[in-house]
Amino acid sequence: MLWKILRETDADHAAVIFDTARLTFRNEIYELYKANRGETPEELIPQFPLVREAAGAFNLASIELVGFEADDLIAAYVEAARARGARVTIVSADKDLMQLVEGDSVVMYDYFKNREIGPDQVHERFGVGPERVIDVQALAGDSTDNVPGVPGIGVKTAAQLINDYGDLDRLLEHAEEIKQPKRRQNLIEHAEMARLSRDLVTLRRDAPLPMPLEALVRRQPEPGALRAFFQENGFRSIAARLGTDGGEATLAEEEAEPNETAPLPASYPLVTDAAALVDWVEKARESGVLALEPFRSAGSPEGAGLAGVALATAPGEACYVPLGHASPDLLEAAQASAQLDFAEALAVLDPVLTDPGVLKLGLDIKQTLRLLSTHGRTLAPVDDAMLASWVLDGSLHGHALEDLTQLHLDRAAPALAAVLGSGRNKVSVDAVSPEALRDTAAAHADLALRLHSVIRPRLVADRLTTVFERIERPLIAVLARMEAAGILVDQGELVALSADFAGRIETLESEIHALAGHPFTIGSPKQLGRGHDLPARVLDWRQLTKLKSTYTDALIEHIDPATRRVHTTFTMTAANTGRLSSNDPNLQNIPIRTEEGRRIRRAFVAAPGHVLLSADYSQIELRILAHVAGVDSLKDAFREGIDIHALTASQVFGLPLEGMDPMVRRSAKAINFGIIYGISPFGLARQIGVPQAEAKGYIEAYFARYPGIKDYMERTKKAAHAEGFVTTLFGRKCRLPGINDRNPARRAFQERAAINAPIQGAAADVIKRAMIPMQGALEACGLRARMLLQVHDELVFEVPEAEVDETGDIVKRVMEGAAHLDVPLTVDVGTGASWADAH
Repeated sequence: MLWKILRETDADHAAVIFDTARLTFRNEIYELYKANRGETPEELIPQFPLVREAAGAFNLASIELVGFEADDLIAAYVEAARARGARVTIVSADKDLMQLVEGDSVVMYDYFKNREIGPDQVHERFGVGPERVIDVQALAGDSTDNVPGVPGIGVKTAAQLINDYGDLDRLLEHAEEIKQPKRRQNLIEHAEMARLSRDLVTLRRDAPLPMPLEALVRRQPEPGALRAFFQENGFRSIAARLGTDGGEATLAEEEAEPNETAPLPASYPLVTDAAALVDWVEKARESGVLALEPFRSAGSPEGAGLAGVALATAPGEACYVPLGHASPDLLEAAQASAQLDFAEALAVLDPVLTDPGVLKLGLDIKQTLRLLSTHGRTLAPVDDAMLASWVLDGSLHGHALEDLTQLHLDRAAPALAAVLGSGRNKVSVDAVSPEALRDTAAAHADLALRLHSVIRPRLVADRLTTVFERIERPLIAVLARMEAAGILVDQGELVALSADFAGRIETLESEIHALAGHPFTIGSPKQLGRGHDLPARVLDWRQLTKLKSTYTDALIEHIDPATRRVHTTFTMTAANTGRLSSNDPNLQNIPIRTEEGRRIRRAFVAAPGHVLLSADYSQIELRILAHVAGVDSLKDAFREGIDIHALTASQVFGLPLEGMDPMVRRSAKAINFGIIYGISPFGLARQIGVPQAEAKGYIEAYFARYPGIKDYMERTKKAAHAEGFVTTLFGRKCRLPGINDRNPARRAFQERAAINAPIQGAAADVIKRAMIPMQGALEACGLRARMLLQVHDELVFEVPEAEVDETGDIVKRVMEGAAHLDVPLTVDVGTGASWADAH
């Protein structure tokens, strides 16, 4: 980032401003300021001095001052520079600095989005000009920094009020005139808190300057010091650009270096011999990065065959390596000389695949890992721009190559369809000549590398580095191992079950036609509308036909004939909350509460000499709710092992805990879980079979008994409206693009999602945090168990029979220690010959 900015800027003064300790003068004003901030991640702490070293290596002024935040020093230097008529650019996208923007003389620059932030952009963000940002922030508060603000007022409402009354003081003076009773009351009661908040968010333009403005004059870095810093910290490609002759190379001389915005080459090389491939391996070692894009052969089991692989080592530096093309327009002799032998190519690539000094990149690199594992290879270290993009932006946009290239590089990615065709005319990769595929394939690797350099740094700016580095990136290799392992399936059991379903479906069809008095297409809603007293039969028919087509028949098609195992794909970039999804085939939605669903699970079996072990978090979402909402009675119940649904029934319905009626407990259970999903009185009434008014009374009684939950919900919705996202306990941002939609139904849906997302997202984070160290914990104890499946709150393992007890203890310990809440996490462990028996 420094390299690029200093190359491109014409500024004659520059400095890097640092925070010091967390406590500043603001903590003297309000001791709870920034009290919500979590502990600094351990991995980040050693990087702070390195960042300061980087500034020194670039010969930049490095400034900090005890008792003041970096933002205050920036404000003071802006004020000093403006007094001398200078134009100032603040390299940041931090909203707290937007109060400093002033016309063309003081602007901000968002490096990660490559855009300037002036008065128009500030107004777009806050609804007011830069001069009134402080007033809006004082009213809306800031949950990140624990600035209190005024309850019930978000950024949008604050902007409206400030625009109506001119400034904060005038608004507070005329608070009695506000028409909305609750808003009027909050403004009157919390007026002093609003003024306190204004003091907290106002940047100190009068802060002392640790260095005079003259000391910030730009100086070229000393090449020896800069090169030493790059080499010591593994920046091989940048160090190489400085050369080794000790000359006076300057940053400005690097303008011609390839970068992510440069045009794609008109053509890329085709690598068809081992010597040329060796050269590309060396290029990767010099640059420290290697983007890989594999292209699979058709018809190979589990996609084990490769038609070829595209490689990229720098922007514009990419190639295609054909390995298994069988195009009919190539003669056999020509084929042999036109591409590398698969085994030979792997042997050449082997040294770089696990070289710790070369970062392997890709979009959905998990699939590359899984493919290589079928050939006994691994890949490390790895990174994934698609995954980083999803962590950053979630459901705001798509994350495929085409989406990201258009969004971040403002260009179209070459389409594979142009080479392979589409629809019925589509051919497999290995059916076209390497020359036909070369440029498109290599461009994909080139773009993946460029996207990584653009997207990856945004994690720091958006404070999502910890989520990515401690949860998502380490999970890539874990899931690749699970997918490659697969799970054994009893095909005979599935065939028998499918035949049984077919017979029952046929019988139901006859009964339905008899009841209707004539035959009709049962699956047709239009024709079904003419039916009468047969809904129950039709529902049974629908359930069986879905189970047969979606599971029993489909699973048989997915069985690997060589291993008799099914290999699902765990998609990391599907659910907004961070939950994994299972595809091709989907093993997460097999119904567990019906006998038919349990029969399907019985077809998933352990290998000979093994058993399946299922470990399932108990009521994890309710435990997380008790923690985040701070409900003491629920916390106590979980600590003491009390039946939480019976307790809710007792407290909401006023009944004794002992001898609780199971049906009443069932209603309380529906309320407990419904509340997490923002259930309405109508939804609850339909679920538990009571009048809507009665259901409404239950929900009101629930909130009266647990006011902390209601407060949590209102607090969460307020934050969602202000920020456009909600955050889990572990820092994951769950985006809510329709939270401020004008359509009430869409807005209400997003509000319900806002309530649920931090809870479901935290549950997803917890089980991921358990999965990452699991294999290492098992191997450290000499255990041979393999983790096969993750199904929401459950993990499934294949365990040698002699190691069941010890494995169960380790699994339980790792899962229960994955997070430390105000309530204990508990895990239920079961074992059996089949998945149904183990669960």
